[in-house]
Amino acid sequence: MNAGVNPGAVSRTLVLGGTRSGKSRYAEELLGDAPGVRYLATARRVPGDAEWDARVAAHVARRPGSWTTEEIGAGPDLAAALATGGPVLVDDLATWLTGILDDAGAWDAPGGSLPEVDAVVGGLVAAVRDAPGPLVLVSAETGLGVVPESRSGRLFRDRLGELNAALAAVCEETVLVVAGRPLRLPPGPAPATGSATQPTAAAPVTPVSMPRPVSDDVATPTGEVAGTPAAVPASGDGGPSPAPADGRPPATDDNDNDNDNRITVTAVGRPDTASRRAAVARVSTLAMPVAGLGRLGELGVWLASCQGECPPRPPVRSRVVLLAADHGIAEAGVSAYPQAVSAIRASAAAAGRLPVTVAAGTAGATVRVVDVGLAEDGFGDDEHVVVRGTGRVDRTDALTPDQAASAWRTGRRLADEEIESGADVLVPGTLGVGASTPAATLVAALTGAEPVAVVGRASGIDDRAWMRKAVAIRDGLRRARPHLRDPLGLLGAVGGTDLTVLAGFLARAARRKVPCVLDGVAVGAAALLAEELAPGAKEYWLAAQPSTEPAAALVLEHLSLTPVLDLAVRTDDGTAGVTVLPLLVTAARLLGETGTAEDTGIVPGAAPARATAAR
Repeated sequence: MNAGVNPGAVSRTLVLGGTRSGKSRYAEELLGDAPGVRYLATARRVPGDAEWDARVAAHVARRPGSWTTEEIGAGPDLAAALATGGPVLVDDLATWLTGILDDAGAWDAPGGSLPEVDAVVGGLVAAVRDAPGPLVLVSAETGLGVVPESRSGRLFRDRLGELNAALAAVCEETVLVVAGRPLRLPPGPAPATGSATQPTAAAPVTPVSMPRPVSDDVATPTGEVAGTPAAVPASGDGGPSPAPADGRPPATDDNDNDNDNRITVTAVGRPDTASRRAAVARVSTLAMPVAGLGRLGELGVWLASCQGECPPRPPVRSRVVLLAADHGIAEAGVSAYPQAVSAIRASAAAAGRLPVTVAAGTAGATVRVVDVGLAEDGFGDDEHVVVRGTGRVDRTDALTPDQAASAWRTGRRLADEEIESGADVLVPGTLGVGASTPAATLVAALTGAEPVAVVGRASGIDDRAWMRKAVAIRDGLRRARPHLRDPLGLLGAVGGTDLTVLAGFLARAARRKVPCVLDGVAVGAAALLAEELAPGAKEYWLAAQPSTEPAAALVLEHLSLTPVLDLAVRTDDGTAGVTVLPLLVTAARLLGETGTAEDTGIVPGAAPARATAAR
C-alpha cells in the first residue's frame, strides 16, 4: 500500500490519469491487501479478441487472490453494484462512458441532447455520493489520451470531462497520476447533497466550482497541486446561492469584488436535466410522425432545459447588445474600413440603420448600443467605457491586466443589467473595425491552428490586406504564447476591450441561465475564452449559422455547437443571430400548444373508427 494512504479514512477516491500513466496500478495499491475487495470491470469483452483477453488476464494476475471480479454489463448496472458494501474498485469510467454512449446511439444523434445518457450518468454520480465505501474510481483525464478531433471525439471528450468533474465534486480525494507518480488535488468542502453516512434519494448532481487563480495549476515540490487542472472544476462551497423566483441565480457570486483583480475559474451548472427529459418525453407524445419537428423539437428541448421548466416559455423579451470599441491593429490596414468607422457604425446602429437593428425590429427584439472602448468620446454615455482604444496586438498588449479585469467585469455587469430588466434571450455583437484580427489570433492560440488557417476576408479585404492580416496574426500568436494557460491574460495580450467584455457577458448570462445566440467570429472567439473561465457556459449558447470566416468554423468545432441556419450572412454584427429568435418562439409554442397523439386521435396504424365513419 502507498505510504500515507489510509483507505479506511477516505470513503471515495477518484484516480485520474492518461493512457499508460499507471493510474490502474496506483488505484490497486490504494486498497493493497484489504480483504474482500470487489473489482468492478467496466470493459465489455469482444469475442475472439485475443490481445484484449491477454490484457485482462495480466490485470487479474497482479491482483490479490482474495479479490473478486465483477464484469459490468449495461450502464445502470454500475450504480446498482455500488449499493453493495466495499471495499470497491471501479476500473475504468472512460470505458464505461463509451459503452453508455454506444447504447444511446450518441455518436450519430443530432444536436447535443442526450437525456438517456444524462440519466445514467446522474444515477452513477448519486450512487458514488451515497456509496458506503471505501470506494476507488479510475478514469481517464480529459486531454491526456488520444482522442480524434471529430464530432464523436469532441462528444466523448466533453462528456468525460463533465463526468470527471461531477465525480470529483462528490469524492473526498482526487488524485492525478502522471508517469506513475500521484499528485493529490486539493479537496473541496463536502457536497451539499447527501453524504456517505447519510444516504439521500438518488438525484442528478451538478458540480459547483471552488474558484482558483487562473494560473495556479502547477504541482509543488511536495507533490500537491495548487489549484485544479484546466477544464476540471473543483467542488463547491456547499451549494449554489438561493435563486430568485424566476429560477435564475442571483446577480452575485465569487467574482463580484471589483477591488480584487483576480478573476477565478467558476464552473457553470448544466441546464436542468429533469426539464430536458420531460421535454424529450413531451415531444415524443405530440401528434406527428417520430422526430417530426426535427431541429425545432431540439430547440424546444434546449430552451426547456435552460429555463428549467417544461413546456418552455416562448421568449418575450429578446435583447440585442452591440458593443462599440476600437482596435489598435486597425492601423495595420487589416480591414477594408478605417478605424473611425467604428464610431460611425455605432451611431448608425443607435439610429436603427444597420442590418442587425432592422432585423431586430422585424423579430420583435430591442437593441442596446454600448460604448466600451471607442478611441474618441462623444458617442454618448461613457459609463461602461473601459479604455479609449487598445494597443496593436502584433506589437504590444491590447489591454493592461487591470484593464482586462475591468473589461471582464463590465461584461458581467452589462449582462446583469439586461437580465434584471427582463431579457430572456440575448444576442451580443460588436461593431469594432478590425475585430476579426484579434479574434482570429485568439482562436488560433486556443486551438493550435496556424495563422493562415484562421485568416479570412472579413470586411471584404483584398489580397494585400489579407497578407497584412496574416502577418499581424502571426506576430500576435508569438506574443500570445506566454499566456496560453491564462485566459484573461490572453484576452489582454491579443484580444481587445469588446472581446473581453463579450467574454464576461457570455459567461455571466450562462451563470444566470439566460440563453445567448452566437453570431460572428468576434463573438465566437469571446465564447471560447468565456468557456475557459466558466466551464459549462456553452450549454446555454446557440450558434446562429456557420460563418464564412475560417476561425469561426474552428470555434463551432471546439465548442461542439451545431448552427441552426446557413444564410451566408457576412455582416458579423448579429444579423444572423437575430433571425434565429422567431424560431425559438416557434419551438417553444410547438412544445406547449401542439396536441398529443392521444388527445387528437392522430396515431399510426389503422384509422380510428370515427374517422372511418366520417368517410
